[in-house]
Amino acid sequence: MIWTSSAHDREQRTMANDNAIIDEMLRKAKTIAVVGMSDKAHRASHNIGRYLAEHGYRVFPVNPAIKEVLGGPCYADLDAAQAAALKDTSSGETGHGIDLVDVFRASENVPPIVDDVIRLGIPYLWLQDGVIHAEAVARAQAAGVKCVQNDCIYRRHAAMAQ
Repeated sequence: MIWTSSAHDREQRTMANDNAIIDEMLRKAKTIAVVGMSDKAHRASHNIGRYLAEHGYRVFPVNPAIKEVLGGPCYADLDAAQAAALKDTSSGETGHGIDLVDVFRASENVPPIVDDVIRLGIPYLWLQDGVIHAEAVARAQAAGVKCVQNDCIYRRHAAMAQ
């Protein structure tokens, strides 16, 4: 499906997202798990994961179907990615886990991801364009997780960086 929306349509779809929370997420998060990241260079999840890594974020790809992406390991689930993030010392911060989970999965797959985010104590959840699950987001918010849904982290970061 090709998305052909105007800027006004995009603004209408993302109105429920709080710009202050988006700004906080992009400035405070340092370690991002990209759930559903692909090893195919033409996929949005691959390109956005690469973009985030190129812009200073530690990126932990999560996809049980692949073993490696962007020259590094890909993790089967959020538990494995969180364990790796906690052990990773490349940032100079030992014991720093995942700050933000960026989701490139179909909306019906969001509830179990939210379960993991809450259980692992991850503070931020970002659901990419077209990924919407009001009930799961409400549950995450009730647990103290700050959330964005149906929006693109790349587009928001690029706009902020200008």
